[in-house]
Amino acid sequence: MMFGRRAASFFVVLLSLVTALPAQSRPPAASDSQVSLPPPRTLPMQEGTTRFAVLGDMGTGGTRQRETARTMSEVQSRFPFTFVITVGDNIYGGQGVEDMERKFYLPYKPLLDRGVTFHASLGNHDELGQRFYKLFNMGGERYYTFTRGPVQFFALDSTLMTREQLNWLELGLERSTSPWKIAYFHHPLYSSGRRHGPQIVLRGALEPLLGSYGTQVVFAGHEHFYERLTSQRGIQHFIAGSGGQLRKGNIRRSSDTAAGFDTDNAFMVVEVNDDDLYFETISRQGETVDAGVVGRTGGIRTTTQ
Repeated sequence: MMFGRRAASFFVVLLSLVTALPAQSRPPAASDSQVSLPPPRTLPMQEGTTRFAVLGDMGTGGTRQRETARTMSEVQSRFPFTFVITVGDNIYGGQGVEDMERKFYLPYKPLLDRGVTFHASLGNHDELGQRFYKLFNMGGERYYTFTRGPVQFFALDSTLMTREQLNWLELGLERSTSPWKIAYFHHPLYSSGRRHGPQIVLRGALEPLLGSYGTQVVFAGHEHFYERLTSQRGIQHFIAGSGGQLRKGNIRRSSDTAAGFDTDNAFMVVEVNDDDLYFETISRQGETVDAGVVGRTGGIRTTTQ
């Protein structure tokens, strides 16, 4: 419908073998011992809540990705989130077995070893074959849904937004009985980024459906920074696109910008109960750069700026 995509590479049939390489042939995994951080300071850590992280534009295999991954691991040891949603561009450049090892498996091995699962969405740099990679938990689909606690998640492929996908989304939202509905995908509907900016055509296709069926939160990537947008038609939008890539100084600080961070890499951690969604955005260095609470029936209150 609206965006092109590079053809899938031959690595599809090999992806399930990525963790089978001999341990001695691998470079060291990210280590838990290289940072020491307190737990996230604004999250309630209530019993029985749903806890997850949000990560995007990360798969470079470079130093920034590895350092951000180490900080995520340290945070998880103090705030035990159980899964991660990715907002696309999971892997840059080559996407063969060794690439998947170096750009995904090794940086996040400490999390994977603790049973943390990743639930990916695809970005414009991602080959279609990633949907078969077992550690991305996509079940071979470009778009899919799953439920954790009070939240139903809808992972979309914003690079190839077809009528079929829109019909699937509408039916899923209409049938959902979950108190919370969260959509996540790569291209942001709203953005203050100088490089890309908002995806207007995609917004026209998705926003009516998301709004009509009570979606409260949208997570996106593509812009290589963190931004919390002002609420748009009752939906709270976040951009979390600096898990490995970073585009310094790229936020315009428009009227749509509620908070932003474009001077270092970052990721988000989230805690959800029946009524509230608590979020905290943490930099590569472990600094809390934004935090707040989104109410299920509307409104947001922030605890940092």
